[in-house]
Amino acid sequence: MDQRSVYVVGGQRTPFVKSMTVFNDKSNQELMTATLVALIKQYGLNNQVVGDVAIGATIQNSLDWDFARECVLGSGLHPYTPAYTVQRACGSGLETTWQIALKIAAGQIDSGIAGGVDTNSDLPMMLSRATAHKLLLLRFAKNALAKAKRAARFRCADLKIRTPDVREPRTGLSMGEHCEKMVKEWQINQVEQDQLALISHQHADQAYKEGFYDDLIFEYCGIKKDTILRADTSLEKLAKLKPAFDFTGTGTLTAGNSTPLTDGASAVLLASADEMQRQHWQPQARFVDAQVAAIDFVHGDGLLMAPTLAVAKLINRNGLSLQDFDFYEIHEAFSGQVLCTLKAWESTEYCQRVLKLDKPLGAIDRNKLNIKGGSVALGHPFAATGARIVAGLAKLLKQSGKGRGLISICTAGGMGVAAILEAV
Repeated sequence: MDQRSVYVVGGQRTPFVKSMTVFNDKSNQELMTATLVALIKQYGLNNQVVGDVAIGATIQNSLDWDFARECVLGSGLHPYTPAYTVQRACGSGLETTWQIALKIAAGQIDSGIAGGVDTNSDLPMMLSRATAHKLLLLRFAKNALAKAKRAARFRCADLKIRTPDVREPRTGLSMGEHCEKMVKEWQINQVEQDQLALISHQHADQAYKEGFYDDLIFEYCGIKKDTILRADTSLEKLAKLKPAFDFTGTGTLTAGNSTPLTDGASAVLLASADEMQRQHWQPQARFVDAQVAAIDFVHGDGLLMAPTLAVAKLINRNGLSLQDFDFYEIHEAFSGQVLCTLKAWESTEYCQRVLKLDKPLGAIDRNKLNIKGGSVALGHPFAATGARIVAGLAKLLKQSGKGRGLISICTAGGMGVAAILEAV
């Protein structure tokens, strides 16, 4: 198969909002479909066939078993457009972008759409497995007597409702509790975390004032701006917030330096050079390469440290150093996670033990980090973050006219996804 260059044409997303607020009556499917509609309108794809559509979704209702295809059927794309759903937790949006890029590079398709969506306002409500089994037995009972006998087995406890929780099944700890362990190991205090959070808000606020997000975010439910952004925050305000995960008196992760539960969707359009010429599109950036990695968080590795390994493998394969980038988009699941990652790359011991390198990767220029705001300020609908970052970085590279950008995203389950984009 011929390996062709793959280009990011552009992206669209909903505003990102705090869960159980503006989008509290919107489903995953409604958010994602609206995003596809906006992208299709922007690039004149109505009633056209796209090679494939990959949609990430972390928290899904069991009834959404053909989720991505249903979103496509309601989007305005021609019904001959296929689609499929992907789940790699917070890395889902970047994973879908990578998969579509690979298909285009291989010559299997000429264009494709990648994206992701999550809303904590549309959580599936579940009964226990034991209760579900009783209901199944009741449903398939052959006669009224059998139904009555099986119905008699139900107890009040069977009616207890379960909802998804952002906890690791292997440890029972939430992502925030795991990150608390990480910042203690790497000796990162709250002031450092608050400083990074403040910069994230300041960068996002400035980006909005410059109009950077004007063509990346479409109006939805009467709003056209992320509602999590706090332009008036300060170190003093952030310092007053109480710990959100560790209540022993040593906790440093707060609501101010962590991403809140967020609702939203995002999508990006990718294409080959030939397809762009046919469609009269202009490329934003070239999608160069991507890498996934995992670590053993159950036996001592930090849950959110896998991006350190993914990035190391990625830049090594491409003959690059960590300093060979003009922009760094490091997902801010927590300010502390970003700081742990940066510190690990500078650690000789860590790079030798975990990354299997002779020397540390070194420091990055902080002035090149998340310069249009990060997830702490913009929000983090789990599967939507990857496509949000790809679209934003591609626009940055287009505006710059030169350079290279690095994406790094941590995920649940001790995984990390990284990617490289470059200007064209």
